Amino acid sequence: MATTSHLSFSFVHPRISSPRHHHHHLTQLFSIQAQSRLSLKTTTTRTEAMGSDLLGDFGGRDPFPAEVESGFADKVLGNVDTEHKILIPNFSALSLAQQDCSSVSPLQNPMSIDDAQKLLKKVIGWRLLEEEDGLKLQCLWKLRDFKCGVELVNRIYRVTEPTGHFPNLHLEQPNQVRAELWTSSIGGLSMKDFIVAAKIDEIKTSDLVPRKRIWA
Repeated sequence: MATTSHLSFSFVHPRISSPRHHHHHLTQLFSIQAQSRLSLKTTTTRTEAMGSDLLGDFGGRDPFPAEVESGFADKVLGNVDTEHKILIPNFSALSLAQQDCSSVSPLQNPMSIDDAQKLLKKVIGWRLLEEEDGLKLQCLWKLRDFKCGVELVNRIYRVTEPTGHFPNLHLEQPNQVRAELWTSSIGGLSMKDFIVAAKIDEIKTSDLVPRKRIWA
């Protein structure tokens, strides 16, 4: 329902005794009031048409002819003739455990300690050893018993066999397995060592480690 506001204006005129002049003054005042009411009513009606949101209606509408001719739908939704390609992740985008071991040339320099420390963050439970014959990776497992140690050694062998790069494994009494990785041909570490370490990390060991005691 439109709301009409009334505005009153007061004018100071000199006292006019003539009825004719008095009638002209009243006609001018009524004309101004009528124009004010018409202007406010038009503004109110326009606001109501826009709704409570002054930004207008966000609903769907039919496109204007000029928009159809401009082909705006193809620009927004894409051309149906567009060729879509599925890109294969490159080497660096894959996790270490998903990468394949490539051969290492004897002429290749061993990995620097800075690069090795950066890659060390991508493997779990491994640490760097600085020895006379170069950097090495080492990992230790505390297991439930000697039999579980033998089982872990077998699982590590099955995982590393396809890579052709085997760690040095030590089954130590009574319940510890120690693994060491390095590339002996270059006298230090290579990317191959970290790839194999990441593959070993994926071996299930929850059934081999000591059971946690639960206190009531």
